[in-house]
Amino acid sequence: MFEWPEPFVMRAFLAAVGLAVVAAPLGCIVVWRRMSYVGETLAQAGLLGVALGLAAQIDLTLAVIVAAVAAAAVLTLLGRQRVVPLDAALGLTHHGTLALGIVAIALAKSPGVDLMSYLFGDVFAVSRGDLVWVYAGGAVVLAAVFWLWKSLVRLALHEDLATAEGIDPRLPRAAFDFLLAIVIAVAMKIVGVLLVMAFLVVPAVAARPLASTPGRMAIFAAIIGVISTVLGLWLSLSSDLPGGPSIVIVMSAVAAISLLAGSRRQG
Repeated sequence: MFEWPEPFVMRAFLAAVGLAVVAAPLGCIVVWRRMSYVGETLAQAGLLGVALGLAAQIDLTLAVIVAAVAAAAVLTLLGRQRVVPLDAALGLTHHGTLALGIVAIALAKSPGVDLMSYLFGDVFAVSRGDLVWVYAGGAVVLAAVFWLWKSLVRLALHEDLATAEGIDPRLPRAAFDFLLAIVIAVAMKIVGVLLVMAFLVVPAVAARPLASTPGRMAIFAAIIGVISTVLGLWLSLSSDLPGGPSIVIVMSAVAAISLLAGSRRQG
């Protein structure tokens, strides 16, 4: 006889599936723009947001969004300097935000704060409030991405041609960085700072060999993300393994198979 899952399992399932759908189109843009390193930096800046939220006693998700958006603004400014290459400037911000975030959380010394839960997440600790962020925030993000989709795709695939066609890159890019910061903030509690970009990028990588158009790639990435989420949660529950890493392991396995199959077709 079928037994209805425990409430914490249902919340984990709903949160992870919702996040997989929202993350798919953004992950495709991240892959096309080759900005995984930027995303990692935004994610690690989230630790500063946690410390800020604890110090100001405000909602941690909102605080992480503020920190990630501020980090995106800093990265934009660093991108304009010509003293060192962009990857060196990203490395500076990447490692600096991680170290500063860990120190800031340690200084906060708030009872009940588990640094490991922010680094690796805990999908089975998702609350009803987190589900509201995933689905209400996710609906806003998807609506904005749908509105900006053509501009984002053209800029990602051929910026010079898109600019010649009259697309001003500043607004779409600023909006995308803001949307990415929201998704990272919401996903951080579920899969953690260190795995959040895998949740965005890996399904998009897996979908790349299967799709012939940007739209289909986003749809395939969402499907792969949902299937991997279900299998990853099943693996976690059946083997008593951490939830977030189990999902990413399944996603990575699917991506590896997809890339190998795509390579054989091209060979």
